[in-house]
Amino acid sequence: MPVIIRKATEADIQAIFELIKAFAAFQQTPEKVFVTPEQMKADKELFQCFVAEEISTTEIVGFASFFFACYSWSGKALYLDDLYVKEAFRKQNIGSMLMNSVIDFAKANNCKKLRWQVSNWNTNAQAFYKKLGAIIDDVEINCDLVLQ
Repeated sequence: MPVIIRKATEADIQAIFELIKAFAAFQQTPEKVFVTPEQMKADKELFQCFVAEEISTTEIVGFASFFFACYSWSGKALYLDDLYVKEAFRKQNIGSMLMNSVIDFAKANNCKKLRWQVSNWNTNAQAFYKKLGAIIDDVEINCDLVLQ
């Protein structure tokens, strides 16, 4: 099924929100989704995303969300927050298309690096990222401080 990759619009927020919930379920952490479509709309200046749209149905079947960051050791960067493709659409190069769009966007915006997380149990994703040339750091541990 052919897809196009494009920048998300405000009209895509509900579909992206449904994919976020599906991704959280895949990660076995659905209770960690606190964002709402209303909050996503309010934060639209910060929320950047590419979507994979199935051409014949216009269904959003995957997304890659990201934001700019600045790291003291390397400078301007892009942080890939989430990359997810619906299960029925996997193994069709959609993840690669989304990832390449994010990489191209980072390069076009003079970012020095792209950073993201991958779950230690998700060996398929780790293999995918390694094929891109990513270095998977198993030394650092994530820290979250929930403020609200």
